[in-house]
Amino acid sequence: MDEVDRIVAAWAREAPELDVTPMQVLSRVTRLARHLDLARRDAFAVHALDVWEFDVLAALRREGPPYELSPGQLIAQTLSTSGTMTNRIDRLAGRELVERRPDPSDRRGVRVRLLPAGQAVVDAALADLLARERAILDALAPAERDAVAALLRRLVQPFETE
Repeated sequence: MDEVDRIVAAWAREAPELDVTPMQVLSRVTRLARHLDLARRDAFAVHALDVWEFDVLAALRREGPPYELSPGQLIAQTLSTSGTMTNRIDRLAGRELVERRPDPSDRRGVRVRLLPAGQAVVDAALADLLARERAILDALAPAERDAVAALLRRLVQPFETE
């Protein structure tokens, strides 16, 4: 038995009129998400990054050369707000991990470009994160990992459809 089994059993005893079976899956997903958040924080802290810093730098890095996006694209990819993104870009620029550049196709627009120092730190943090995630998934056979990924994709998909 794990903690979720104990919680489900307690609710079944205390509120037998309720169907608590969804908790068997979703409470485990929630608990796993908490553990994964802690692992991410630890992996990024080694590189003096917060999770949000990694998210912004990683969005730029995934773009490929010249590693730049508009603030609006960064907002969409990191699920943040305009004011939050402005602050984040300012802080990353202050650390010389990114720079703002004029948008050549829109005189009023701005592009955010990943600088070499930003690329180095995000690449190193990603390598550490992937090593930690591999260790977590070692408990599953490759076919089980594929099955879990497919099932989770089905659960997440309705939330991400616009």
